[in-house]
Parts: sequence; C-alpha cells; structure tokens
Amino acid sequence: MLYLAFFIIYTFIFVFGICIGSFLNVAVYRLPNHISIAYGRSFCPKCHKQIPNRDLIPIFSYLHLKGLCRNCQAPISPRYPLVEAFTGLLAVGLFWYYGFNLTALVIFSVACILTIIALIDIDTMTIPNNLLIALSIPAVLIYWFFPEISLLARIIGFFAVSLPMFLLNFIKADAMGGGDIKLMAVSGFMLGWQNILLAMFIALLASGLAIVYLLAAKQKTTQSHIAFGPYLCLGIITALVYGKPIIELYFAFFNLY
Repeated sequence: MLYLAFFIIYTFIFVFGICIGSFLNVAVYRLPNHISIAYGRSFCPKCHKQIPNRDLIPIFSYLHLKGLCRNCQAPISPRYPLVEAFTGLLAVGLFWYYGFNLTALVIFSVACILTIIALIDIDTMTIPNNLLIALSIPAVLIYWFFPEISLLARIIGFFAVSLPMFLLNFIKADAMGGGDIKLMAVSGFMLGWQNILLAMFIALLASGLAIVYLLAAKQKTTQSHIAFGPYLCLGIITALVYGKPIIELYFAFFNLY
C-alpha cells in the first residue's frame, strides 16, 4: 500500500510538472513576441487558429495528433512534448530529492524560469528583463531556505562573476551579453560566491564541449556566436541543487580542508 501511495503521489507530481511544462512552452513563444501569457487562448503559430481544449493535453495531444496541427496540418515542433516531459521529470526529481515541502517548490520555480530563459536565448540570443525580475523573487526567498549561505556571501556572489563579465566587455566589445551578466548577478545573490563560481565553471566546461562538437560537425565556424545563456542556466541549477556536495568533494580530493 505504501508503494502504491508513493506511485500515486509521484504520478500526480509528474502530471503537475507536464502541465507547468505546457505553460513554459507558451511563455517561450509569447514573451519574445510581446504577447500576453496571462490572456488569450492557445493558437497554432502557423494558421493562428485557436487550439481546442482536447488538443491541449500535454504530451498526449502531440502523440495523438502525430505532431501535426489539427487545422492546417503544419508540423508541431517536438520541442513542445520534450519540454513538457522534461518539466514533469524535473518536478518528480526535485520533490524526491527535497521531499514534499516548500523548498522543492521554490527550487522547481527557479528551474522553470531558467528553462524559459535558456530556450528563449536559444531562439533569439536574448534574455528578457522581465524573466530576470521573475527570477529575483525565488532568488530572495531562497535566502530563508538556505541560511547556511550568509548574506555577505550572497552579496559577494552578486558581483563575483557578473562584474568580471561586465569588465570583459571593455576588453572585447560584446564579449558578454547584457542578459548573461544580469542573469549571473541575480543568480550570484541566490547561490553565494562559491556556488556561482561553480556555476560559471560548469557553464564554461559545457559550452566548451558543445563548441568543440559543433566545430567538429562543421555546424559552426570559429566566427560563429552561440547562446551562452543555456549553459549558464545548466550551471546555475546544478550548483543550486548539488553545489555543496560538489564543492566538498573538490576540497576533499585536493585535501584542502
């Protein structure tokens, strides 16, 4: 009976997660196009006809429609169900890791905002300011959930990465995007200086590997630009959830304690 209860609970959390993922898809499309995410029915971006309710079931509607719009038969990007499934699994993972509490909910909200930021940056090479304002809310709330990171460490974290990124633009014009700088400033307060340095290291490592792959596959040239935001978001969420054990492992490995 206990296993059945957990199965039902995590199934509910997964369904909750994929529904949130459906909203994330809406936000990713509407925010760069300056369309309200609070009002208006969902519509096909190709034929602009409203999508009926029966076609708004996350993941399952995509599979039922075989990835095509019911009205115009235009293909629907597979990114929609992938984001929904990812958000559902993310919700399950975070609530399993933190338990059924407000900490898990706040971390999940951060992960959702970072997902929107990453996808919009991929599409437009920009990070909207309103998303950074939205991120600042859980960033401040986390101060009460992780009191072991002092206020001073958070203030230092605000500048630890964002300030060098800002100064780098004086050495090389447009070396770092303004959205990336502001993202690391907000996240630096959320994480503290140690974790934001870890987040930046992960971002640099992940982006470096991606660039090597793209160059080897001849999908990019040495003069091409890539969106750095998704790698920053990956580093931020990794440092937020696993920062402490990763840093402890690093210090233990080099006998720095």
